[in-house]
Amino acid sequence: MIEIDVKKGLILEGGAMRGMFTTGVLDVFMENDITFDGTAGISAGATFGCNFKSKQPGRALRYNLKYCKDWRYCSFRSLIRTGDLYGVDFCYHELPDKLDVFDRDTFASNPMEFYMAATDVDTGRPVYHKCTDGGELDLLWMQASASMPAVSHIVHIGDRKLLDGGITDAVPFKFMEYKGYNRNVIVLTQPDGFRKEKSKAAPVFEVMLRKYPKLVVALRRRPKMYNRQMSDIKLREIAGTAFVIRPPEPLGISRTENDPDELQRVYDIGRQIAENRLEELRDFLK
Repeated sequence: MIEIDVKKGLILEGGAMRGMFTTGVLDVFMENDITFDGTAGISAGATFGCNFKSKQPGRALRYNLKYCKDWRYCSFRSLIRTGDLYGVDFCYHELPDKLDVFDRDTFASNPMEFYMAATDVDTGRPVYHKCTDGGELDLLWMQASASMPAVSHIVHIGDRKLLDGGITDAVPFKFMEYKGYNRNVIVLTQPDGFRKEKSKAAPVFEVMLRKYPKLVVALRRRPKMYNRQMSDIKLREIAGTAFVIRPPEPLGISRTENDPDELQRVYDIGRQIAENRLEELRDFLK
């Protein structure tokens, strides 16, 4: 009988402040020594998920509660003054370097692979990055992965121009399967049965990004891409080849939520779901 090597993967959807649900899930994982061989995150799944590799439970909740009302973190004031809804200097420099220090040493020494994706605005396709040390390049990729179109500057890395990875690969489970991960846990931030519809702001995005026609095409195709991914994930869940954690109902939280009570509420939902399914998860990962 041929034995197949098991590679355990964790895949994290984005969704801006819906990511507080994911943060609650990940904190329960860390507190209960649930580990994986590799993780892939998109947008908030990357920026919050990096704390899983750096083994810092509570960090993402802590800094979100403390700084959610700080205009430098996320605000239309930041958008007007800097061109980025989420302030780049604050989010990717001052916060991880000074205010709530990101443990780069632990991140680098943790053998778990950590991937993220961004969208190449010239090709309209996803590109992937494997983080190594949590240093400046990795943080730049996190910024790119989470840079929402029309409210963020395009991020330049080498000869690439990048924006939000969720445009072209909302939940990178196929990427992880391609990498050989065959026992995957997928954390979604929308409930079962959710389907994405065309954004009412789509015409505005298309005008603002008309210099990048392939990106505009990708934005038009985004609902179809997302809904196809949800169908494929559901099939894997039914077949027992993927373990899916998702909120039981719409989280009802703004993408730019700055009410600490709301952030705590969504975090607590993530914790509760993870705690309720902990033994089931352990059985899946055996």
